[in-house]
Amino acid sequence: MTLNLRLALALCVSLSLCALLAVPGNFPSLGTDARLTLAVFALATCAWIGTPIDDTYIALGAGLALTVTGVISSDTLFGTLGDSTVWLLICAFVLAAAVTRTGLAGRVAVFLVGGARTVRQLTHLTTAALVVTAFAVPATSGRAALALPVFLALAKALADRKRLVVMLALLFPTVILLSAVATLIGAGAHLITVSVLWEATGNRIGFTEWLLLGLPLAVVSSHLAAECVLLTTTRREDRQGPVHITPEQIQEHSDRPVTGAWSQAEIRCAALLGTVVLLWCSEPLHQVSPAVVALIGAVVASSPALGTVRLKDALRTVPWSLLLFMAATMAMGVALADSGAAKWLVGGLPAGGVPPALFLTVVIVVSTAAHLVLQSRSARSSVLVPLVVAAAVGAGVNPVAAALASTAAAGFCHTLPASAKPVTLFADIPGTPTYTPRDLLRLSAVLAPLTAALVLLFAVAVWPLLGVPVLR
Repeated sequence: MTLNLRLALALCVSLSLCALLAVPGNFPSLGTDARLTLAVFALATCAWIGTPIDDTYIALGAGLALTVTGVISSDTLFGTLGDSTVWLLICAFVLAAAVTRTGLAGRVAVFLVGGARTVRQLTHLTTAALVVTAFAVPATSGRAALALPVFLALAKALADRKRLVVMLALLFPTVILLSAVATLIGAGAHLITVSVLWEATGNRIGFTEWLLLGLPLAVVSSHLAAECVLLTTTRREDRQGPVHITPEQIQEHSDRPVTGAWSQAEIRCAALLGTVVLLWCSEPLHQVSPAVVALIGAVVASSPALGTVRLKDALRTVPWSLLLFMAATMAMGVALADSGAAKWLVGGLPAGGVPPALFLTVVIVVSTAAHLVLQSRSARSSVLVPLVVAAAVGAGVNPVAAALASTAAAGFCHTLPASAKPVTLFADIPGTPTYTPRDLLRLSAVLAPLTAALVLLFAVAVWPLLGVPVLR
Protein backbone atom coordinates (compact mmCIF):
# COMPACT_ATOMS: atom_id res chain seq x y z
CA MET A 1 0.00 0.00 0.00
CA THR A 2 1.49 3.35 -1.05
CA LEU A 3 2.01 6.15 1.43
CA ASN A 4 -0.58 8.41 -0.27
CA LEU A 5 -3.20 5.66 -0.19
CA ARG A 6 -2.49 4.92 3.47
CA LEU A 7 -2.71 8.62 4.27
CA ALA A 8 -6.02 9.03 2.44
CA LEU A 9 -7.49 5.92 4.08
CA ALA A 10 -6.36 6.97 7.55
CA LEU A 11 -7.74 10.47 7.05
CA CYS A 12 -11.12 9.16 5.90
CA VAL A 13 -11.39 6.76 8.83
CA SER A 14 -10.38 9.32 11.46
CA LEU A 15 -12.69 12.06 10.12
CA SER A 16 -15.59 9.62 9.89
CA LEU A 17 -15.10 8.57 13.51
CA CYS A 18 -14.86 12.18 14.65
CA ALA A 19 -18.03 13.05 12.74
CA LEU A 20 -19.92 10.23 14.43
CA LEU A 21 -18.69 11.32 17.85
CA ALA A 22 -19.63 14.96 17.18
CA VAL A 23 -23.33 14.17 16.76
CA PRO A 24 -24.94 14.42 20.24
CA GLY A 25 -27.60 11.84 19.43
CA ASN A 26 -25.01 9.16 18.70
CA PHE A 27 -23.80 7.04 21.62
CA PRO A 28 -25.94 8.70 24.34
CA SER A 29 -24.03 6.94 27.11
CA LEU A 30 -20.82 8.79 26.19
CA GLY A 31 -19.93 11.91 28.15
CA THR A 32 -18.23 14.95 26.65
CA ASP A 33 -14.78 14.07 27.99
CA ALA A 34 -15.09 10.54 26.65
CA ARG A 35 -16.10 11.83 23.20
CA LEU A 36 -13.15 14.20 23.09
CA THR A 37 -10.78 11.47 24.25
CA LEU A 38 -11.99 9.01 21.62
CA ALA A 39 -11.74 11.64 18.89
CA VAL A 40 -8.15 12.53 19.84
CA PHE A 41 -7.26 8.86 20.26
CA ALA A 42 -8.70 8.00 16.82
CA LEU A 43 -6.87 10.88 15.14
CA ALA A 44 -3.57 9.96 16.79
CA THR A 45 -3.88 6.28 15.90
CA CYS A 46 -4.73 7.02 12.28
CA ALA A 47 -1.83 9.48 12.11
CA TRP A 48 0.55 6.83 13.47
CA ILE A 49 -0.70 4.38 10.87
CA GLY A 50 -1.08 6.51 7.78
CA THR A 51 1.35 9.42 7.96
CA PRO A 52 5.13 9.79 7.99
CA ILE A 53 4.90 12.32 10.84
CA ASP A 54 7.14 11.51 13.80
CA ASP A 55 5.37 9.33 16.38
CA THR A 56 6.49 11.56 19.24
CA TYR A 57 5.14 14.70 17.57
CA ILE A 58 1.75 13.02 17.15
CA ALA A 59 1.71 11.83 20.78
CA LEU A 60 2.63 15.29 22.09
CA GLY A 61 -0.07 16.85 19.95
CA ALA A 62 -2.63 14.39 21.30
CA GLY A 63 -1.58 15.04 24.90
CA LEU A 64 -1.74 18.79 24.34
CA ALA A 65 -5.22 18.51 22.78
CA LEU A 66 -6.49 16.52 25.77
CA THR A 67 -5.05 19.14 28.13
CA VAL A 68 -6.40 22.18 26.28
CA THR A 69 -9.89 20.66 26.12
CA GLY A 70 -9.81 19.95 29.86
CA VAL A 71 -9.97 16.17 29.67
CA ILE A 72 -6.76 15.96 31.70
CA SER A 73 -4.98 18.62 33.74
CA SER A 74 -1.63 20.14 32.86
CA ASP A 75 -0.24 18.54 36.03
CA THR A 76 -1.22 15.13 34.65
CA LEU A 77 0.43 15.83 31.30
CA PHE A 78 3.69 17.17 32.72
CA GLY A 79 3.69 14.85 35.70
CA THR A 80 4.18 11.82 33.48
CA LEU A 81 7.71 13.03 32.73
CA GLY A 82 8.49 12.60 36.42
CA ASP A 83 7.19 9.04 36.51
CA SER A 84 9.65 6.58 38.04
CA THR A 85 9.64 4.47 34.88
CA VAL A 86 10.94 7.42 32.85
CA TRP A 87 13.75 7.95 35.34
CA LEU A 88 14.51 4.23 35.27
CA LEU A 89 15.01 4.33 31.52
CA ILE A 90 17.15 7.49 31.62
CA CYS A 91 19.49 6.01 34.21
CA ALA A 92 19.58 2.65 32.41
CA PHE A 93 20.87 4.40 29.28
CA VAL A 94 23.59 6.12 31.32
CA LEU A 95 24.66 2.71 32.65
CA ALA A 96 24.57 1.29 29.11
CA ALA A 97 26.83 4.10 27.90
CA ALA A 98 29.34 3.21 30.62
CA VAL A 99 29.28 -0.47 29.57
CA THR A 100 29.71 0.43 25.90
CA ARG A 101 32.63 2.76 26.64
CA THR A 102 34.62 0.00 28.40
CA GLY A 103 34.25 -2.60 25.63
CA LEU A 104 32.84 -5.32 27.88
CA ALA A 105 30.58 -6.47 25.04
CA GLY A 106 33.59 -7.64 23.04
CA ARG A 107 34.90 -9.72 25.93
CA VAL A 108 31.48 -11.33 26.40
CA ALA A 109 31.37 -12.14 22.67
CA VAL A 110 34.77 -13.83 22.81
CA PHE A 111 33.81 -15.77 25.93
CA LEU A 112 30.58 -17.13 24.48
CA VAL A 113 30.94 -17.28 20.71
CA GLY A 114 34.59 -18.31 20.78
CA GLY A 115 33.58 -21.66 22.26
CA ALA A 116 31.39 -22.66 19.30
CA ARG A 117 32.58 -25.58 17.22
CA THR A 118 29.45 -26.34 15.19
CA VAL A 119 26.89 -24.16 13.42
CA ARG A 120 24.14 -25.04 15.90
CA GLN A 121 26.44 -24.25 18.85
CA LEU A 122 27.30 -20.91 17.27
CA THR A 123 23.61 -20.16 16.76
CA HIS A 124 22.56 -20.90 20.32
CA LEU A 125 25.62 -19.38 22.00
CA THR A 126 25.00 -16.18 20.02
CA THR A 127 21.36 -16.34 21.12
CA ALA A 128 22.38 -16.71 24.77
CA ALA A 129 24.74 -13.75 24.49
CA LEU A 130 22.02 -11.57 22.95
CA VAL A 131 19.55 -12.49 25.70
CA VAL A 132 22.11 -11.41 28.32
CA THR A 133 22.41 -7.97 26.70
CA ALA A 134 18.81 -7.26 27.71
CA PHE A 135 20.10 -6.68 31.25
CA ALA A 136 22.80 -4.22 30.20
CA VAL A 137 21.33 -2.14 27.39
CA PRO A 138 17.76 -0.79 27.37
CA ALA A 139 15.73 -0.61 24.16
CA THR A 140 16.09 -2.95 21.22
CA SER A 141 17.69 -0.36 18.91
CA GLY A 142 20.51 0.21 21.42
CA ARG A 143 21.16 -3.51 21.70
CA ALA A 144 21.21 -3.84 17.91
CA ALA A 145 23.80 -1.08 17.61
CA LEU A 146 25.93 -2.73 20.31
CA ALA A 147 25.71 -6.14 18.62
CA LEU A 148 26.47 -4.95 15.08
CA PRO A 149 30.30 -5.02 15.45
CA VAL A 150 30.10 -8.57 16.80
CA PHE A 151 28.03 -9.63 13.80
CA LEU A 152 30.51 -8.01 11.40
CA ALA A 153 33.34 -9.96 13.02
CA LEU A 154 31.40 -13.22 12.66
CA ALA A 155 30.48 -12.37 9.06
CA LYS A 156 34.13 -11.82 8.17
CA ALA A 157 35.16 -15.09 9.81
CA LEU A 158 32.47 -16.94 7.84
CA ALA A 159 32.86 -15.00 4.58
CA ASP A 160 33.21 -18.21 2.55
CA ARG A 161 29.87 -19.56 3.90
CA LYS A 162 27.36 -17.00 2.67
CA ARG A 163 24.21 -18.75 3.89
CA LEU A 164 25.55 -18.82 7.44
CA VAL A 165 26.23 -15.08 7.27
CA VAL A 166 22.66 -14.46 6.10
CA MET A 167 21.40 -16.71 8.90
CA LEU A 168 23.33 -14.72 11.51
CA ALA A 169 22.14 -11.42 10.02
CA LEU A 170 18.56 -12.59 10.58
CA LEU A 171 19.30 -14.20 13.94
CA PHE A 172 20.59 -11.02 15.60
CA PRO A 173 17.49 -8.80 15.19
CA THR A 174 15.13 -11.74 15.73
CA VAL A 175 16.59 -12.61 19.12
CA ILE A 176 17.03 -8.97 20.13
CA LEU A 177 13.32 -8.32 19.57
CA LEU A 178 12.00 -11.49 21.21
CA SER A 179 14.34 -11.41 24.21
CA ALA A 180 13.39 -7.82 25.11
CA VAL A 181 10.52 -9.20 27.22
CA ALA A 182 13.11 -10.53 29.68
CA THR A 183 13.38 -7.24 31.58
CA LEU A 184 11.29 -4.21 32.39
CA ILE A 185 13.81 -1.96 30.63
CA GLY A 186 13.92 -4.16 27.53
CA ALA A 187 11.55 -1.89 25.60
CA GLY A 188 9.72 1.36 26.13
CA ALA A 189 6.48 -0.53 25.53
CA HIS A 190 7.02 -2.41 28.80
CA LEU A 191 7.12 0.82 30.79
CA ILE A 192 3.95 2.02 29.06
CA THR A 193 2.25 -1.25 30.01
CA VAL A 194 3.31 -0.91 33.64
CA SER A 195 2.05 2.67 33.75
CA VAL A 196 -1.33 1.77 32.19
CA LEU A 197 -1.82 -1.09 34.64
CA TRP A 198 -1.00 1.17 37.57
CA GLU A 199 -3.36 3.92 36.46
CA ALA A 200 -6.22 1.58 35.50
CA THR A 201 -6.06 -1.14 38.16
CA GLY A 202 -3.64 -0.06 40.88
CA ASN A 203 -1.41 -3.07 40.15
CA ARG A 204 2.28 -2.17 40.08
CA ILE A 205 4.64 -4.61 38.33
CA GLY A 206 8.18 -4.17 39.60
CA PHE A 207 11.48 -5.12 38.01
CA THR A 208 11.65 -8.41 39.91
CA GLU A 209 8.14 -9.53 39.04
CA TRP A 210 8.64 -8.67 35.39
CA LEU A 211 11.93 -10.59 35.41
CA LEU A 212 10.26 -13.64 36.96
CA LEU A 213 7.52 -13.62 34.32
CA GLY A 214 9.45 -12.42 31.29
CA LEU A 215 12.85 -14.09 31.48
CA PRO A 216 11.62 -17.69 31.01
CA LEU A 217 9.52 -16.60 28.04
CA ALA A 218 12.46 -14.67 26.57
CA VAL A 219 14.82 -17.63 26.86
CA VAL A 220 12.40 -20.18 25.39
CA SER A 221 11.15 -17.94 22.57
CA SER A 222 14.67 -16.79 21.64
CA HIS A 223 16.09 -20.30 21.33
CA LEU A 224 12.95 -21.50 19.53
CA ALA A 225 13.36 -18.60 17.12
CA ALA A 226 17.04 -19.45 16.69
CA GLU A 227 16.10 -22.92 15.49
CA CYS A 228 13.50 -21.44 13.13
CA VAL A 229 16.05 -19.03 11.68
CA LEU A 230 18.61 -21.81 11.30
CA LEU A 231 16.20 -24.17 9.54
CA THR A 232 14.53 -21.61 7.26
CA THR A 233 17.68 -19.88 5.98
CA THR A 234 20.21 -22.73 5.69
CA ARG A 235 20.39 -26.15 4.14
CA ARG A 236 21.69 -29.32 5.70
CA GLU A 237 25.05 -29.01 3.94
CA ASP A 238 25.37 -25.44 5.29
CA ARG A 239 25.00 -26.69 8.85
CA GLN A 240 27.67 -29.33 8.43
CA GLY A 241 31.32 -28.66 8.96
CA PRO A 242 33.09 -27.02 11.90
CA VAL A 243 33.27 -23.36 12.71
CA HIS A 244 36.00 -21.59 14.63
CA ILE A 245 35.81 -17.92 15.58
CA THR A 246 39.07 -16.56 16.98
CA PRO A 247 39.46 -13.63 19.39
CA GLU A 248 41.63 -11.90 16.81
CA GLN A 249 38.74 -11.83 14.35
CA ILE A 250 36.46 -10.17 16.89
CA GLN A 251 39.25 -7.78 17.92
CA GLU A 252 39.40 -6.38 14.37
CA HIS A 253 35.98 -4.81 14.88
CA SER A 254 36.54 -3.51 18.41
CA ASP A 255 38.56 -0.48 19.50
CA ARG A 256 38.94 -2.00 22.99
CA PRO A 257 40.91 -5.12 23.99
CA VAL A 258 38.74 -8.26 23.99
CA THR A 259 41.35 -10.54 25.57
CA GLY A 260 44.07 -10.24 28.19
CA ALA A 261 43.97 -8.68 31.62
CA TRP A 262 40.97 -6.55 32.49
CA SER A 263 41.55 -2.85 32.99
CA GLN A 264 40.49 -1.13 36.19
CA ALA A 265 37.67 0.61 34.31
CA GLU A 266 36.32 -2.72 33.05
CA ILE A 267 36.45 -4.25 36.52
CA ARG A 268 34.65 -1.28 38.09
CA CYS A 269 32.01 -1.21 35.35
CA ALA A 270 31.33 -4.96 35.52
CA ALA A 271 31.09 -4.81 39.32
CA LEU A 272 28.73 -1.83 39.16
CA LEU A 273 26.48 -3.42 36.54
CA GLY A 274 26.37 -6.69 38.49
CA THR A 275 25.48 -4.83 41.68
CA VAL A 276 22.70 -2.83 40.01
CA VAL A 277 21.15 -5.94 38.43
CA LEU A 278 21.40 -7.79 41.76
CA LEU A 279 19.67 -4.92 43.57
CA TRP A 280 16.98 -4.81 40.92
CA CYS A 281 16.34 -8.52 41.31
CA SER A 282 16.26 -8.33 45.13
CA GLU A 283 13.82 -5.41 45.34
CA PRO A 284 11.36 -7.38 47.58
CA LEU A 285 14.11 -7.70 50.21
CA HIS A 286 15.35 -4.10 50.46
CA GLN A 287 12.26 -2.25 49.10
CA VAL A 288 14.36 0.29 47.19
CA SER A 289 12.71 1.40 43.96
CA PRO A 290 14.41 0.17 40.74
CA ALA A 291 14.51 3.79 39.56
CA VAL A 292 16.43 4.84 42.70
CA VAL A 293 18.83 1.92 42.25
CA ALA A 294 19.35 2.92 38.61
CA LEU A 295 19.95 6.54 39.61
CA ILE A 296 22.59 5.49 42.14
CA GLY A 297 24.24 3.34 39.47
CA ALA A 298 24.16 6.17 36.94
CA VAL A 299 25.71 8.63 39.40
CA VAL A 300 28.52 6.17 40.20
CA ALA A 301 29.03 5.25 36.52
CA SER A 302 29.52 8.91 35.60
CA SER A 303 31.42 10.02 38.70
CA PRO A 304 34.90 11.54 38.23
CA ALA A 305 36.60 9.03 40.52
CA LEU A 306 34.84 5.73 39.83
CA GLY A 307 33.00 6.28 36.56
CA THR A 308 33.90 5.26 33.03
CA VAL A 309 31.90 7.88 31.12
CA ARG A 310 31.18 11.58 31.55
CA LEU A 311 27.59 12.36 32.44
CA LYS A 312 27.07 14.78 29.54
CA ASP A 313 28.37 12.16 27.09
CA ALA A 314 26.10 9.48 28.58
CA LEU A 315 23.07 11.74 28.44
CA ARG A 316 23.60 12.19 24.71
CA THR A 317 22.78 8.49 24.28
CA VAL A 318 19.39 8.82 25.99
CA PRO A 319 16.54 8.66 23.46
CA TRP A 320 14.74 11.78 24.65
CA SER A 321 12.22 11.47 21.84
CA LEU A 322 11.19 8.05 23.16
CA LEU A 323 10.84 9.41 26.69
CA LEU A 324 8.60 12.25 25.51
CA PHE A 325 6.56 9.75 23.52
CA MET A 326 6.15 7.55 26.60
CA ALA A 327 5.11 10.49 28.76
CA ALA A 328 2.53 11.72 26.23
CA THR A 329 1.05 8.26 25.70
CA MET A 330 0.87 7.73 29.46
CA ALA A 331 -1.25 10.87 29.61
CA MET A 332 -3.43 9.50 26.81
CA GLY A 333 -3.88 6.31 28.81
CA VAL A 334 -4.98 8.30 31.85
CA ALA A 335 -7.53 10.14 29.72
CA LEU A 336 -8.91 6.90 28.29
CA ALA A 337 -9.37 5.44 31.76
CA ASP A 338 -10.59 8.51 33.66
CA SER A 339 -13.03 9.72 30.99
CA GLY A 340 -14.72 6.35 30.73
CA ALA A 341 -13.81 6.06 27.03
CA ALA A 342 -11.94 2.77 27.41
CA LYS A 343 -14.78 1.25 29.44
CA TRP A 344 -17.30 2.33 26.80
CA LEU A 345 -15.22 0.89 23.95
CA VAL A 346 -15.29 -2.57 25.48
CA GLY A 347 -18.74 -2.24 26.99
CA GLY A 348 -20.27 -4.40 24.26
CA LEU A 349 -18.35 -7.46 25.37
CA PRO A 350 -20.50 -9.98 27.26
CA ALA A 351 -19.42 -9.73 30.90
CA GLY A 352 -17.94 -13.04 31.92
CA GLY A 353 -19.31 -14.66 28.75
CA VAL A 354 -16.00 -15.06 26.92
CA PRO A 355 -13.87 -18.09 27.83
CA PRO A 356 -10.56 -16.81 29.25
CA ALA A 357 -8.48 -18.87 26.82
CA LEU A 358 -10.44 -17.50 23.86
CA PHE A 359 -10.13 -13.94 25.16
CA LEU A 360 -6.36 -14.27 25.55
CA THR A 361 -6.08 -15.91 22.14
CA VAL A 362 -7.80 -12.96 20.46
CA VAL A 363 -5.61 -10.49 22.38
CA ILE A 364 -2.43 -12.33 21.40
CA VAL A 365 -3.38 -12.72 17.73
CA VAL A 366 -4.31 -9.04 17.39
CA SER A 367 -1.15 -7.94 19.22
CA THR A 368 1.04 -10.20 17.07
CA ALA A 369 -0.44 -8.85 13.84
CA ALA A 370 -0.50 -5.20 14.99
CA HIS A 371 3.05 -4.54 13.72
CA LEU A 372 1.70 -4.70 10.17
CA VAL A 373 -0.32 -1.55 10.91
CA LEU A 374 1.59 0.23 13.69
CA GLN A 375 5.33 -0.05 13.23
CA SER A 376 6.26 1.55 16.54
CA ARG A 377 6.30 -0.99 19.37
CA SER A 378 5.53 1.70 21.92
CA ALA A 379 2.64 3.01 19.82
CA ARG A 380 1.19 -0.50 19.64
CA SER A 381 1.19 -0.78 23.43
CA SER A 382 -0.21 2.73 23.78
CA VAL A 383 -3.18 1.79 21.60
CA LEU A 384 -3.75 -1.81 22.64
CA VAL A 385 -2.95 -2.08 26.35
CA PRO A 386 -5.58 0.41 27.67
CA LEU A 387 -8.25 -1.37 25.62
CA VAL A 388 -7.01 -4.83 26.61
CA VAL A 389 -7.01 -3.91 30.31
CA ALA A 390 -10.54 -2.50 30.14
CA ALA A 391 -11.78 -5.49 28.15
CA ALA A 392 -10.15 -7.94 30.56
CA VAL A 393 -11.92 -6.38 33.52
CA GLY A 394 -15.26 -6.70 31.74
CA ALA A 395 -14.57 -10.29 30.67
CA GLY A 396 -13.47 -11.43 34.12
CA VAL A 397 -9.87 -11.99 33.02
CA ASN A 398 -6.92 -10.86 35.10
CA PRO A 399 -5.87 -7.54 33.49
CA VAL A 400 -2.23 -8.14 34.44
CA ALA A 401 -2.17 -11.44 32.52
CA ALA A 402 -3.94 -9.87 29.54
CA ALA A 403 -1.64 -6.82 29.43
CA LEU A 404 1.50 -8.94 29.72
CA ALA A 405 0.29 -11.30 27.00
CA SER A 406 -0.46 -8.38 24.67
CA THR A 407 2.90 -6.72 25.31
CA ALA A 408 4.84 -9.97 24.87
CA ALA A 409 3.01 -10.83 21.64
CA ALA A 410 3.61 -7.32 20.29
CA GLY A 411 7.33 -8.07 20.49
CA PHE A 412 6.99 -10.05 17.26
CA CYS A 413 7.66 -7.60 14.43
CA HIS A 414 9.72 -9.46 11.83
CA THR A 415 7.53 -9.51 8.75
CA LEU A 416 8.93 -6.52 6.86
CA PRO A 417 12.32 -4.74 6.87
CA ALA A 418 10.59 -1.60 8.18
CA SER A 419 8.69 -3.42 10.94
CA ALA A 420 11.33 -2.68 13.61
CA LYS A 421 14.58 -0.71 13.85
CA PRO A 422 16.82 -3.76 14.52
CA VAL A 423 15.36 -5.49 11.45
CA THR A 424 16.03 -2.38 9.37
CA LEU A 425 19.58 -2.03 10.70
CA PHE A 426 20.63 -5.57 9.82
CA ALA A 427 18.77 -5.62 6.49
CA ASP A 428 21.21 -3.28 4.76
CA ILE A 429 24.88 -3.63 5.71
CA PRO A 430 27.30 -2.44 3.00
CA GLY A 431 29.74 -5.13 1.90
CA THR A 432 28.05 -7.90 3.89
CA PRO A 433 25.44 -10.38 2.60
CA THR A 434 22.19 -10.13 4.50
CA TYR A 435 18.57 -11.23 4.29
CA THR A 436 15.91 -10.23 1.79
CA PRO A 437 12.21 -9.44 2.32
CA ARG A 438 11.50 -12.96 1.09
CA ASP A 439 13.65 -14.40 3.89
CA LEU A 440 11.67 -12.35 6.42
CA LEU A 441 8.35 -13.55 5.05
CA ARG A 442 9.49 -17.17 5.12
CA LEU A 443 10.60 -16.84 8.73
CA SER A 444 7.46 -14.96 9.78
CA ALA A 445 5.20 -17.63 8.32
CA VAL A 446 6.72 -20.10 10.77
CA LEU A 447 7.67 -17.91 13.70
CA ALA A 448 4.51 -15.81 14.08
CA PRO A 449 2.16 -18.71 14.97
CA LEU A 450 4.84 -20.35 17.10
CA THR A 451 5.52 -17.28 19.21
CA ALA A 452 1.81 -16.52 19.54
CA ALA A 453 1.15 -20.08 20.73
CA LEU A 454 4.09 -19.85 23.13
CA VAL A 455 2.79 -16.61 24.69
CA LEU A 456 -0.64 -18.20 25.09
CA LEU A 457 0.93 -21.25 26.74
CA PHE A 458 2.78 -19.05 29.23
CA ALA A 459 -0.33 -16.97 29.93
CA VAL A 460 -2.58 -19.95 30.72
CA ALA A 461 -0.12 -22.51 32.11
CA VAL A 462 3.14 -20.94 33.30
CA TRP A 463 2.34 -17.48 34.64
CA PRO A 464 -0.43 -18.79 36.94
CA LEU A 465 2.26 -20.89 38.65
CA LEU A 466 4.29 -17.69 39.12
CA GLY A 467 1.50 -15.72 40.76
CA VAL A 468 -0.42 -14.26 37.80
CA PRO A 469 -3.70 -16.20 37.44
CA VAL A 470 -5.80 -16.07 34.30
CA LEU A 471 -8.98 -15.09 36.12
CA ARG A 472 -9.45 -12.02 38.32
